[in-house]
Amino acid sequence: MHDFEGAVLESDLTPKEGMKLWATACIDLHSRDPKDFRRFLIRFISTCGRACDTRTSRSFKAADARMLTLDHLVVVAPDLAEGGAHVWACLGFDMPEGGRHPEMGTRNHLLRLGDAVFLEVIAVDPEAPAPPRARWFGLCDPAKVRADWDSGRRLRGFVARTDDLDDVLAAQGDLLGEAATMTRGTLSWRFGLRPDGAWPADGAAPCMMDWGPSGSPARTMPDLGARLDALVLTHPDPDAARQLHTALGLAEPPEVVRGDGPRWTARITTPSGPRTLT
Repeated sequence: MHDFEGAVLESDLTPKEGMKLWATACIDLHSRDPKDFRRFLIRFISTCGRACDTRTSRSFKAADARMLTLDHLVVVAPDLAEGGAHVWACLGFDMPEGGRHPEMGTRNHLLRLGDAVFLEVIAVDPEAPAPPRARWFGLCDPAKVRADWDSGRRLRGFVARTDDLDDVLAAQGDLLGEAATMTRGTLSWRFGLRPDGAWPADGAAPCMMDWGPSGSPARTMPDLGARLDALVLTHPDPDAARQLHTALGLAEPPEVVRGDGPRWTARITTPSGPRTLT
């Protein structure tokens, strides 16, 4: 990493040259240590801000705003009782109540997994009227939700957050959908919703969201001692999945292994020891 920073500091870079070096740095670091990518990028942006002109520095900062960070995992359940029972069987936690999403006619339970990451179990709210559009997370197709559930695809994917949802969706609108405003109680956020409500790439890619100035609500959730250790995607074409994650700009891409899928596994540390959620 430091050879790139040194090259920036010792060179009189034009904006075009700065962006070329940034791309080279990203590729190099992804090949060596993807998990360190975001930390490096933040430091690299700061370095380039000192060495390049103001216009280039703004370009780097805008690129960082578009970076996608894991926000929360999502278990999509036929109903909340089944979803909660599954989490109890896997992790040993009774999940606290979350709330209702009037725009989608859904309801959830939430479990904190760190300072800025959590687990969501979501299902259709039987007491809510049907929304005028397709429900998110594929919940508009109860037959598929049940088929996925019965086949063991219960942890269906994750949501990534960004500070620049409009730019992300403009670049990947066919895959990720259009921005829609969602609420739960006093919280409000923007979410990338496909016209069919389905998961992007059947769950191999994340849904996108922007919490806005309030940021992630994870810190306000009860801390029961659960922590996310790793998120793994099983996919029949791991290289294609990794390329998709890189193209989207995931700051810390998940591990991808070959197998039938897409299928997700989360390794979670609990007070009673390591557990696995599927």
